[in-house]
Amino acid sequence: MAAIDLSVFDLFKIGPGPSSSHTIGPMLAGGDFLALLRRQPPEILAAGTRIEVELYGSLAATGRGHGTDRAVLAGLLGQDPRHCPPQFLDALARAPERAHPLDLGPKTIPVSAADVVMGPVVCDLPCSNTLALRLRGEDPDAPPLLERRYASIGGGFIQYAGQQLPERREPAYPYASMADIRRIVREEDIGLHRLMLENEAAVTGDRPNEILARLDAVLAAMDASVDAGLGASGVLPGPLELKRKAARLFARGNRNRRPPHDSALTKLMAYAFAAAEENAAGHIVVTAPTCGAAGIVPATARFMRTALELPEHSIREGLLAAAAVGFLAKHNATIAGAEGGCQAEIGVASAMAAAMLAHAMGYGVRVVENAAETALEHHLGMTCDPVGGYVQIPCIERNAMGAVKAYAAYCIASDEMPTHHKVGLDQAIAAMRATGLDMNRKYKETAEGGLAVSVVAC
Repeated sequence: MAAIDLSVFDLFKIGPGPSSSHTIGPMLAGGDFLALLRRQPPEILAAGTRIEVELYGSLAATGRGHGTDRAVLAGLLGQDPRHCPPQFLDALARAPERAHPLDLGPKTIPVSAADVVMGPVVCDLPCSNTLALRLRGEDPDAPPLLERRYASIGGGFIQYAGQQLPERREPAYPYASMADIRRIVREEDIGLHRLMLENEAAVTGDRPNEILARLDAVLAAMDASVDAGLGASGVLPGPLELKRKAARLFARGNRNRRPPHDSALTKLMAYAFAAAEENAAGHIVVTAPTCGAAGIVPATARFMRTALELPEHSIREGLLAAAAVGFLAKHNATIAGAEGGCQAEIGVASAMAAAMLAHAMGYGVRVVENAAETALEHHLGMTCDPVGGYVQIPCIERNAMGAVKAYAAYCIASDEMPTHHKVGLDQAIAAMRATGLDMNRKYKETAEGGLAVSVVAC
């Protein structure tokens, strides 16, 4: 099996919610198609009159509620997920009928949300999160002048035919499984965070101090999403009229009359609610590993900083351990709800947070693995069933529960003999993959099963 050669910053992307596969990926696709258009010969551009975007599969099923239409439009208009102001997306949502000039150099083509059409939900495509962008001419029945089809494969990653992947060097310590990591740590006498740091430097060519600074920026963005959510109130956008709860939960956790353990866990849940509510509002979060699960690792980091009083370097090293778990899940299964259900998003995020806790608290690689495995194991089979197609119910509460499960998994793993643990992380990831393959399509982010049909969205 090929070794993992991803960058940590491929996994931890800063961008707008509410769904990395529905917003960050399509925004990147829009930006890529804009660059492709600008490379076309003048005669192709001269014949073009409009842009068409067609969504398929899960993107078609829940694209309106997930903000895919405005995300891909923002990408076409030159916005990048890392720097796109939430106000820009909010303006697109408020006036979907408004046309915006798409500057192609020799000419300008107007684009609006009306150019985004919903294709078939059930389709024979390799990826259930697929979108096609086309340049069309005057004749609506003629073949497109230019077309590129993208797969949004989760976590903000996109793929397309003929894609030139960035040049990546060999990792310093190649691995493709948790068993490989255990062997490397043992044979090389190296800590997991050091393994990940040296691999990042080898793969990207960045210096260690640059990598650490970027990790601090990721942690700062995570913390900012928690702060923003704790400071917000009111109702989240969309027809569910769901009220924000983070601030109220946090206030409850601060009441002196509560038992200390109750207070700490209530605050942990409040942190997760805060970042998840910011994601639901379409504001800036960090994929960890996705937007839909973007409350769990930030909540855990805040909890480590406040309740456990861990130093910042320990949290940063824990984040590298979390990345190792996320890499393994992506490489050997999936992190996309449209491919594997919510086990692939909330489950993997909880496993990442459990590993982060165990490593930051000073435990070895076996305890880190056992904590991650326990958290993932107890999310196996979880469906992705967003009510109304919005990343709100049950998604926000699942972030809070995922954070609590991560802490519980860490407690269990740190209190047992590591060698007594019977299930490995590789086995749990394999089980998640098999479960996702067996799972009915209606439980994979299509809003056609589970709570999405049991709860009336009105």
